[in-house]
Amino acid sequence: MNLYFPLGFLVLSSLIVLSSISESLFLFQLIWVALGILVLFIFSFFDWRAFFNYRWLVPGLYIFSILLLVLVYFKGPLINQTRSWLSLGPFNFQPVELLKISLILLYARFFSRRHLSIARWKNIFISFLYFIIPAGLVALQPDFGSGLIIFGIWFGFLLMSGLPLKRFAVAVMIMLVAGFFMWHSVLKDYQRERIVGVFYPKENTLSINYSVTQSKIAIGSAGFFGKGYNQGSQTQLGFLTEPETDFILAALIEEWGWMVGILVVGAFIVLIFWILKIASIANRNFEKFICLGVAMSFSWQFFLNVGSILGLSPVIGVPFPFLSYGGSSLLTSFFLVAIINAIAKKSS
Repeated sequence: MNLYFPLGFLVLSSLIVLSSISESLFLFQLIWVALGILVLFIFSFFDWRAFFNYRWLVPGLYIFSILLLVLVYFKGPLINQTRSWLSLGPFNFQPVELLKISLILLYARFFSRRHLSIARWKNIFISFLYFIIPAGLVALQPDFGSGLIIFGIWFGFLLMSGLPLKRFAVAVMIMLVAGFFMWHSVLKDYQRERIVGVFYPKENTLSINYSVTQSKIAIGSAGFFGKGYNQGSQTQLGFLTEPETDFILAALIEEWGWMVGILVVGAFIVLIFWILKIASIANRNFEKFICLGVAMSFSWQFFLNVGSILGLSPVIGVPFPFLSYGGSSLLTSFFLVAIINAIAKKSS
């Protein structure tokens, strides 16, 4: 099974819609795509088995990503009311993207060794600590979207490791209590308003639900073949907010129609199935868990992003993998796929 067709289709769709939105964003994304392709081809032939055998490597990467999150909290620039970035010359980098890589690798090693004894509270608690430390730092930025992705990675690994039903029920109860605490003590007013807005989509259409309302107009008015390149009224006239990131799928559908939107979603599903196929033929549990972790992380981002443009989930700034604009997210995604590709080559 080949990953290059669905991956190429997603990246090409991204470049096409960005060229319609902004020439400068298109050029920057083109540079990131070129770097991502370079990362993909270099690291697809890397011997990750020998590399990951170093016991200090994966924990060291995790600790390094934690230190970067601390640095960003104290030294990062304030962008869109959050401190989520480190400036590297003309470019900005999100350390949370490195954390996603390290967390997937850390959990893959942890659960591959303990999945038969995951029912022990000690193992569940240790895995929770790996999640809650970076989640707390991300909440301080504040970056609710990245926090949800980190949570999804942890909880997904728990489910994949075969957590017994009783332990699962207790975990859900603990999360409900934690959610109640976050609602009253951690989330800011605008974050709570966005969550409430999901349940009352017809209210506050000029304030908290404005972006989702414009997204629905863009998608609903597109028709099967769209309005044409550079002809999307909501996108080109600035009604659709963040059309290059949060609402890029809505911008794409408005100009190219539901047909292309379905093809993009289909390409993403094919990519996930390819990753799961590699998981099924991987030789070691560690490699299987890496594949499952990557598929879960991508899928979680996909559902949060698509859910937000349809008003099914709050708008929290989660990118659509390989489609949304952004160098940090794109390079991270290419790197993770490169690891999967390397596993596939060693397993065939």
